[in-house]
Amino acid sequence: MINRFKAAWHLFVAELMKFGTVGGLAFVVNAGVVWILMHTVFQEEGHVKAKAIATVVATLFSWVANRYWTFRDKRQSDTKRELIQFLIANAIGMLIELACVGVSYYVLHLTSPTASFVSGTIVGTALGTIFRYFAYRFWVYAVELDDEPGFAPSAASELAAITGRLPVVKPKAGETMGARKAQEPEPDTSRAEDPSAS
Repeated sequence: MINRFKAAWHLFVAELMKFGTVGGLAFVVNAGVVWILMHTVFQEEGHVKAKAIATVVATLFSWVANRYWTFRDKRQSDTKRELIQFLIANAIGMLIELACVGVSYYVLHLTSPTASFVSGTIVGTALGTIFRYFAYRFWVYAVELDDEPGFAPSAASELAAITGRLPVVKPKAGETMGARKAQEPEPDTSRAEDPSAS
């Protein structure tokens, strides 16, 4: 059990580091786009629109990076279904970010670009990222823990210990099943009763 916990922990940390790296890069993309839009096209009004556009751009970047790097071993065979789930998860994440901007702008009346940037890009992105990770990990790219790459051997060992059944021994490289069988001792039939003697 301890070995399984350690394996799961290392797997979680490695995956989280990849996700964090992608999230950090997506944050740079998100922040860069929204900052440019708020100081050019949407300088006076339309901060929510600017945030929406920036979130869409960052989401596309995040999808490519997570699909082909972070969760590359867990991609669904049904790409269409995976894409729909990914878009739903990110739509909810985007609503979380937009809600932060909306509360800051319309409820708290903090209408400066800096206030909208902090509320949406800092606070909103942090909350949206937390939601996205759990949505990706346990819904979009959900895989049973024992089927995780790098974790199955530990599960197999524990299962063998619990059930008392030995794991299947695969032949080594270059060794054929005939060679392995030839090494096994022949059964002793000298004591068997001869039917012709009776």
